[in-house]
Amino acid sequence: MRFQEALLEGRLIERYKRFLADIELDSGEVVTAHCANPGAMMGLKEPGSRVYLSRATNPNRKLKYNWEFVEIAAGGGPLQLIGINTSRPNLLVAEALTEERLAPFAGYERVRPEVKYGRNSRVDFLLEKTGEPPCYLEVKNCHMMREAGFAEFPDCVAARSAKHLYELADMVATGARAALVYVIQMDAERFDVARDIDPAYDKAFRHALAAGVESYAYVCRITPEEVTIDRPVEIVTPR
Repeated sequence: MRFQEALLEGRLIERYKRFLADIELDSGEVVTAHCANPGAMMGLKEPGSRVYLSRATNPNRKLKYNWEFVEIAAGGGPLQLIGINTSRPNLLVAEALTEERLAPFAGYERVRPEVKYGRNSRVDFLLEKTGEPPCYLEVKNCHMMREAGFAEFPDCVAARSAKHLYELADMVATGARAALVYVIQMDAERFDVARDIDPAYDKAFRHALAAGVESYAYVCRITPEEVTIDRPVEIVTPR
């Protein structure tokens, strides 16, 4: 996924009210950007951090910028760009599905986004192929790293995400296929659930795995010009 124009660079002043961030651009101008991230953003919102912004494509939108990346030494590792925009992973997965770059999901004839299922929910993608069970695919964004090379999700209590895991398990019980894809918007070598932050999510994740829900984690290759799903990494959740 390439950005339509060059990203703007600056320094973070403050992230506040969850969805707002004040940033001083390299030009000296101070702007307020949309922070499309409802999570705790542990370690990602320190004042003075170098950040990258994209311009909003809607000229009528009040906030003219989107906060895309922050550059930090996550978990004490080397400096790297980390994607904090939680609206990007679904776009990245859609692109990878179209180009058949996600091997576990290759060969499907139709990919439908935002399909109603379960108990008043919508699955991120429904994959379909004539003569085969449908595949319910849920996408989660991961941007937390407390130890170098080790990505974790979630960074706060994620009750809605836990609910989706139970619903994916229910789909498997009906004979469908269900899968969870964690899009890690940074470089990492392994992934696990942050069970100390949300034990209920950990319980739901283990329930889903036991029920036959598949799980995959992919790191992204990130530059100021583009973001691309790069390679799978091991999920190390103890069974």
